[in-house]
Amino acid sequence: MQKTWLIKLQKKDGRSYSSIHTIRGVLRPAFQLAVDDDLIRKNPFSFQLVDAVVNDSVRREAITRDEERKFLKFVKEDRHFCRYYEGIYILFNTGLRISEFCGLTVNDIDFDEHKIYINRQLQKKSGVGYYIEQTKTLSGNRVLPMLPDVEECFRKIIANRKPPKVEPMVNGYTGFLFFDKAGSITYSLHWEHYFKHIVDKYNGIYKVQMPKVTPHVCRHTYCSNMAKSGMNPKTLQYLMGHSDISVTLNVYTHVNFDDAKAEIARLKVM
Repeated sequence: MQKTWLIKLQKKDGRSYSSIHTIRGVLRPAFQLAVDDDLIRKNPFSFQLVDAVVNDSVRREAITRDEERKFLKFVKEDRHFCRYYEGIYILFNTGLRISEFCGLTVNDIDFDEHKIYINRQLQKKSGVGYYIEQTKTLSGNRVLPMLPDVEECFRKIIANRKPPKVEPMVNGYTGFLFFDKAGSITYSLHWEHYFKHIVDKYNGIYKVQMPKVTPHVCRHTYCSNMAKSGMNPKTLQYLMGHSDISVTLNVYTHVNFDDAKAEIARLKVM
């Protein structure tokens, strides 16, 4: 019966494997206490989770801090790609979804209060064109603190933005930050191409290859960096706009020996 319930959570309710893993992670030890106290004979959640539901989770790899520094340095110093440096720096240092980043307008950047207002996504589909969507989850509506380095990037972007003579408007929103050569607003596919071309050029020059870097890798790298720095998971959940804490907590599993060694050393000093 318990297996059937978990299968329903995945197939009918659309819950991810990681979410179901977290749910069972709470229930199994609770029922084990009942077993230990002789209240029930068997723990109904003692089975292997993979025997009930499909592990459809995809491990999204973050790049290392050293790789991030090398990538940003390469972009900044490249004569062609340097135009994207500030945008890429912001992606690495805010954890924004690329659709959220593309949906930002000048009015969403509050330099007086040092805040970034996130409340929409910019999308584009063939036959439909540009349109605005709500954030991926209700938790996606958030206000991010804008640190000085990120603020400097936004100031440069706004100072250098080159919109067409007639500002494009999408569902009542105008003042978007980036445009391509044709004067169209840049959206996720533009940035996917920028990143691919950057990595291809980098790997054509250096023997030590740069792993795949995409806008989502920037987001996952930011999340991983914050987790490894010891940030409270609930704070990180808010910054990332995750609706489910299990998504955030899953990042904390992406650690290695060096991370564990550094954490133990930090705790000993405290």
